[in-house]
Order: sequence, then structure tokens, then C-alpha cells
Amino acid sequence: MAPPGTIPSPIHLRTPNYEKYPAVTVSNTADQCVSGWDDIAARLSRKLTGKPLLAVECYPGVDESALLRELTSRLDPALVLHTREAMLPAAEIDALVAPFLGGDDPVFGFLTGLQMPAFFDPARVEAMKQCIASASGLVMVVGCGATLIAEDGMLVYADLARWEAQLRFRRNEATNLGVDNHDLKASLQYKRAFFIDWRVADRWKRLLIAKWEFLLDTNNPAEPKLAAGESVRSGLREAVSRPFRVVPFFDPAPWGGQWMKEACALDRSAPNYGWCFDCVPEENSLLLEIGGITVEMPSINLVFDQPRALLGDSVYRRFGDEFPIRFDLLDTIGGGHLSFQVHPLTEYIQQHFGMHYTQDESYYMLDTVPDACIYLGLKDGVDPAVFRSELEAAQRGEKSFPANDYSNRIPAKKHDHFLIPAGTVHCSGAGSMVLEISATPYIFTFKMWDWGRLGLDGKPRPIHLDHGLANVQWDRTTDWTMKHLVNTVEPLGFGDGWREERTGLHEREFIETRRHWFTGTATHHTGGGVNVLNLVEGEEAIVESPTGAFDPYIVHYAETFIVPAAVGAYTIRPHGPSLGMECATLKAFVRS
Repeated sequence: MAPPGTIPSPIHLRTPNYEKYPAVTVSNTADQCVSGWDDIAARLSRKLTGKPLLAVECYPGVDESALLRELTSRLDPALVLHTREAMLPAAEIDALVAPFLGGDDPVFGFLTGLQMPAFFDPARVEAMKQCIASASGLVMVVGCGATLIAEDGMLVYADLARWEAQLRFRRNEATNLGVDNHDLKASLQYKRAFFIDWRVADRWKRLLIAKWEFLLDTNNPAEPKLAAGESVRSGLREAVSRPFRVVPFFDPAPWGGQWMKEACALDRSAPNYGWCFDCVPEENSLLLEIGGITVEMPSINLVFDQPRALLGDSVYRRFGDEFPIRFDLLDTIGGGHLSFQVHPLTEYIQQHFGMHYTQDESYYMLDTVPDACIYLGLKDGVDPAVFRSELEAAQRGEKSFPANDYSNRIPAKKHDHFLIPAGTVHCSGAGSMVLEISATPYIFTFKMWDWGRLGLDGKPRPIHLDHGLANVQWDRTTDWTMKHLVNTVEPLGFGDGWREERTGLHEREFIETRRHWFTGTATHHTGGGVNVLNLVEGEEAIVESPTGAFDPYIVHYAETFIVPAAVGAYTIRPHGPSLGMECATLKAFVRS
């Protein structure tokens, strides 16, 4: 295996072509977007003529103080109201959300069913409405829940990507919904946002998208952007008519590697990159190019606004307006092992965390170095009591957990596919570039052993031994694992310049994966459900509509792209530097 901090020589043969800022160009949107506070205020002033009530609804994490300052100084309203002043006292909000935070658990809670009005004091809301009714001149209401108070106001929705919200927690620049908790650890702010704030705000947002007069992109404080609501909605409709990509984001990890630095042209001075989230619509952004200006918004907005066209009727009926398939990249080349872990069974995640489906997953090897491996399933004859005793001793720091004695250490090579239904112990070893394909609720990983190392904050990462052991399936031992979870490749068909294989996932999992190898044109059809694909071999391919329904779409090596259910038929063939070469895609979809 390559020494830490180095990259195996094959990756040096590539010229990086991974697109880090893919955008959907929205047609017929000239002059539908402006940038900078002066132009934003001017555009709002023109629209506010004869409508003296402005509601600036904010997603949690938006810098409401900056909005108030910048808009007040330019619009000169007669009355400014901040929704925080109509909310319950912070202590009451803390009590309201406490049942969903899992006590002292540093990671897990329970998904809340709370709605935005629950955070407000009805008497304070009514008092603000009375102030609005008696005011003369422009009234501006700013903050989370602004439309609860200014129901008839011109609606500007100030949005924020969740990735940027997480970064603001890390920089101590944001607080949770309705409270000033700058002193809380960033990881606990994130936990509260995941289980409470984002659930509440998303329920509220769903009701408002169709009413947006404008979308305000607040992701870059130095360059705010204001786009006409109808142009944004037009962009969402256009996005589901063709293949598209969401915006990937990269993050270091305690086990992170060096491969993505080269393949994705990332900052070489960074210690490592462990994660690339390149298809997690709850977390990723969607870029819309509106009138020549690129606007960033959470890609979950697309799921909320166009669920049937994106997901397909059958997937929408099953999952609602949630995107159930996740692709991400895990880089351990030049890094270390992932944690030894297990994911919860469906009934466990429903009972303990309020999720209605669990994180079944798989590891597809995009690349490996010699001696790469995966730990998967249990060895024969493992005694659960001894297994627990060894893990508890390791957790107390008395010894290292001897993973080789309890789990199958399986050699891994490029294009291997390992299936990991919930309840299966597993761990990707050092020396692998993994394309992880899974169901969406990714936060629910029960770490049982982390190889005695510290997290990026210099502290031990949380271990959830009781949760983990409650979900381990003790009958998934060596023979079963090798038969059912390792390279269960089934040829399905072939033609002129293409062949198709089923590679998984396991029959217990709702996601199916198909691999297409092609030197010519490979035909595909969404089958009425959303398709998610990654170009796992080849430098470049082109996705086309047989009927010209969408413009040809170019994808590059290791890029994940989404083909909405509404697209129907499409083809993929080698393009550019891949002409004359064999390429491959891995496609995932929800089984009927």
C-alpha cells in the first residue's frame, strides 16, 4: 500500500476533469436575477410599489442580522419586525425540543414532528400583526416564520445550503432555530439542526415555494443574489426534464486519503479528503444559471417542488418527497480504515429515531492499491458475548479490538462490489476509493471500534456500542457473506458495443444496481423511477435523448449524475478522450 500522503501511480495518468460546480442553465431568464445589495434593494423597491408589506422568510442559519442591516439601510421601511421577538423564550424552546435530542447522546436524536408555529408565542404574533395593521408606510418582517406574521406580504425566501449551514456552525457564525447557542459545540448544533431545525423549516418551506416572489441566495455573504421566483420554479421544471448533477462538497476525515486531491483537482495543501458528497440532495446544493448569474439553492427544493417528475409516481408513493438514493465517495488511499460499524435494522430505526427506512448500502471500488481490503460479515463461530467483551475492553482503552479475529478481511480490487444490508458488520480498509451507494438516512452509523484514533477535533469519536450490538445479525458469517455480498454479478444482456450486469444490491435492500460496459451506445430507460449513475470507467461520456427531448449532457470520470423519472429513454456512449475505449456506468434505482 502507498505510504500515507502519497497517491498510487495510476491516478497520475489522468488529467483531472471532474466538474465541481455543475449548473442547470435556465432558458429565457434575461434580467431575472441581480447580485449585490444595492441592486437587490432596487429590484425589491420596484416590486413593492403599492404593496407596502415585505416578508423575508429565512431558512435556519441565514444571517438574519445582516439581512436586517442591509435591507433596512436601503429600503428605509417605516417599521421593521424581527420574528425572533415573536418566538417563545429560549428556555421554553429548549424544553420544546428536548424530547427529540436523545438526552446526552452526542450524535443521535429522534426526528421531530414539530411545525414552525410551535416555536412562536401566539400573543406576540398577534401583537406584531396589530403593529402591521396600524403602520403607515413600508413594513418589513424578517426571520424564520416571517410569513406566519406577514401572511399577505410580498414573499422573499432567503435560503441557505445545509453544507454552508454546517460550515457556519464550525465557524461559530450560526445558532439553532429560536435560540442563541453560540457556545454549543458545532457537532451538537448540527445534531439539533438535523433532527429539529431542518425538519421544521422544510415542512414550512414546502408550503411556500409556489408563493415565492423572489429567492434570495445568501450562501456567499459578499455576493447575495436575488432571483425571480417564477424563474426559479421554471429552472426546477427544466431540471427534471434532463440529466443533471448537484454540487459536490468535500470534507476531511480522520481516515481520509489523497486520491480525490488528484482526481478532482482539490487543494493539495489540505491534510486529506475523506468524503465527497456528490448525490445527497438533503445536503447538496443545486446551481441554477438565471440570466447569466449562478444562483445556489438546496437541491432538496427540487424534490419538494417536482417530486413526481423527479422521483416517479411509484417512488413518490413509497417515500414521499424524499430522495431515497445516496451516492458519495470515501477516500482511504493514503489514509486509514473506516470505523468498524453496523447500520440499524428498519424496525430499529423506526422505533428509536423516527425514520421509516434504514441505511442499506454497498461499497463499489472505484480504485484500489495493492493490499486493499474490506471487513465484511462475521467469521464462523463468533460468540456474541465474547465479541461484546472484546469491544468493551477496547472502548475502555485496555486493548485494541482484534477485528481480524471476528470479521472477514476480504481483498478488494477495482470494480469489486460489496453489498452491505443493514445489520452487517463492515469497514472499508485503507487503500480504497469507494463509491458508496446507499439509502439516504446516512447519519445512522453505529461505530463499534475506531482503531484507537482521535477525530479531527483531537478527541475520541463517539462509539455507539449498545446500538451497534443490538443490530448485529449474527448469522451473516463467512460462507453467507461470500455467497450473498461479494461480487454477486449477474449478466443480463449484451448487444453491439455494450453489455449489462446486475451487481446488487442484496435482496433485503430496495435499491438495485446495474453496471453497463460500453464502447458504443448503451440504451437506458428510467422505467418510471429516478436513476442515479456514476461514470466508473472512462474519461468522458455523453448522455443523449433518442428523441432530442434534452440537450446532450457530458459527464466525466467519477461524477454522479441524476436522470429524473420523467426523462424516460436515454442513451450513454463514450465521448471525447474516451472514444474507442471501453467505459462503464453504475446505475441505481428503486426496485418496483
